[in-house]
Amino acid sequence: MDNSSGVGVIDKAAQVLDALEAGPTTLAQLVAATGLARPTVHRLALALVHHRLVSRDIQGRFVLGSRLVELASAAGEDRLIASAGPVLIQLRDATGESAQIFRRQGDWRVCVASAERPIGLRDTIPVGTQLSMKAGSAAQILLAWEDHDRLLDGLQNARFTPTVLAGVRRRGWAQSLGEREPGVASVSAPVRGPSGRVIAAVSISGPIERLTRQPGRLHAEVVCSAARVLTEALRKNND
Repeated sequence: MDNSSGVGVIDKAAQVLDALEAGPTTLAQLVAATGLARPTVHRLALALVHHRLVSRDIQGRFVLGSRLVELASAAGEDRLIASAGPVLIQLRDATGESAQIFRRQGDWRVCVASAERPIGLRDTIPVGTQLSMKAGSAAQILLAWEDHDRLLDGLQNARFTPTVLAGVRRRGWAQSLGEREPGVASVSAPVRGPSGRVIAAVSISGPIERLTRQPGRLHAEVVCSAARVLTEALRKNND
């Protein structure tokens, strides 16, 4: 399919933004992904940074910028968040635990939607909370299907191992015990965009005393079901 609009600079800028959908990207990786000349990619990326459509992480890599989130919110077109409320409430009620959706933003994962357990001991993660990509079942999900280079980069200083991520890919869900915070367990599953790429993680979290040391055995099925509902909602909205 010809994706050309006839306006060359816009088409090239769109190629850069498309490449950044996969996560933090170096200039060399942007050049490889877009097939554009290095000086052109550099000039476009810096112009997009100026307009906050692209940002830089602490390692100098390019990432999607905060302006995109603002525009999506203003337009009311964030389909994932629009679909999330009823799904998270149902997941919370089915498990008795707090439920969240996380997206990756640079070296962090950000809670973009949540349904808190109303009473009792709970793991409270307000919308907007930034958590590490180095620990927790949601981080495992957001990293497990990345390409080889990003996978290796993400595993540096992580609380989980390549073997753990291989298991996540094989069974389609992740669990963690005290990785992010002592005494807290979680279970997560991948939400996929229309292209099939993992764009978010849906999770439940709570004290290990309730979730046990095998939280996936208790809750993986219902968490995966919630992830499939959200994936299907995104696919339908894209038709």
